[in-house]
Amino acid sequence: MAGLVGVSTRAVRHYHHLGLLPEPARRANGYREYGLADAVALARLRRLVELGLGLEEVRDVLADDSGRELAEVLAELDADLARQEEGIRSRRVRLAALRRQAEEHGGLPAEGPVSDELAAVFGRMARVSAARPGPEPAMAAREREVLALLETTGQEPGGRRMAEVLGEMIAEPGAAERMYEVYGLFEALAEAAPDDPRVARAARALADCVPDAVAAELGRAAEAAGPDAAAEHGVLAAFHAQFTPAQAAAVRGAVELITARAR
Repeated sequence: MAGLVGVSTRAVRHYHHLGLLPEPARRANGYREYGLADAVALARLRRLVELGLGLEEVRDVLADDSGRELAEVLAELDADLARQEEGIRSRRVRLAALRRQAEEHGGLPAEGPVSDELAAVFGRMARVSAARPGPEPAMAAREREVLALLETTGQEPGGRRMAEVLGEMIAEPGAAERMYEVYGLFEALAEAAPDDPRVARAARALADCVPDAVAAELGRAAEAAGPDAAAEHGVLAAFHAQFTPAQAAAVRGAVELITARAR
């Protein structure tokens, strides 16, 4: 019977075990004796499963007291398949965008996948880093990781705007190079004390990288929320926690300079 319907004997035993296919009477030697009605029931079972119904849904359809007609179950199945189809289309659009992104930027960033806007920022950073001698400053890599995380979660206040700000900061000719000079200044503060004279220099260099329009926006936000607000929650708190005391002092100094410039 299994061969006739096109299923395995193991499937038949499984359907028996689940109660989806009634077991026929056995002969004196213990063998089941299947008839035409059994083959018809098994064929129907197979058709329902091939439509995509789960075994519990098949049970619902086959049960006399289920209260659900096959048409109702099939309508639900069709709606579910439509949702899956839309999901697949959306994923393919996203994959196409990532492939285009890889072609435009010479590959995907290690922190990816990210948006086209963030990929453009990361691509610019990668080109500048490759043109500089020595390894990339750790602060640059951490910044990319945090921006990618903020964009992915979408839960941190101003996360997407941070990516936009960084993009605006390095869009002008020479701006990305200046940012890497700032990263180098911050690297040099790793073992320094908060009152080291180089702290003020790093703060000034970081503030000077921020365009006036962006400085005005950041200044308003800083005045409204307080200078330490960015370090008080979530991912940004973890990012700020990685700064040494001297680096943290330089960041605070840069925020104060930016706020003062925005007044």
